[in-house]
Amino acid sequence: MTPVTVRRAHAADLDVLVPLFDAYRQFYKQPSDLALARSFLAARFEHGESTIFLAELSGAVVGFTQLYPTFSSTSATRSFILNDLYVDARARCHGIGAALLGAAVAHGRAVGAATLELSTAIDNLNAQSLYEAHGWVRDTQFHTYNCKLQD
Repeated sequence: MTPVTVRRAHAADLDVLVPLFDAYRQFYKQPSDLALARSFLAARFEHGESTIFLAELSGAVVGFTQLYPTFSSTSATRSFILNDLYVDARARCHGIGAALLGAAVAHGRAVGAATLELSTAIDNLNAQSLYEAHGWVRDTQFHTYNCKLQD
């Protein structure tokens, strides 16, 4: 099996990242919009608001994960929200998701974060299996609520 390599993304990676990010958004029922994907990601890089890792297989970028920093007031610690994890459908079953999770965990530990958190769609059973196989535990103590501020 071809080894997967994972590296931190930079603004110079926008051209390879944008189509993957757009495909990720489409997976979650959003319309394709490459310009929106580019401007959103460019702003994250410009303002240092996220950490993105890219996965490469045979020299091609085939997946990414994006972490957003946050903090816990109750534990007075730093944390990250693993907001996005996507692997191109043609490259699945090569350990790419696991490699991206590993990079996220290693990064969190390296910068002293206490936890990583993520959410996924209730029907995204493949992702849930991946997370649970790698030691992630479904929260049973808290309910998540959202307040929609825009249409």
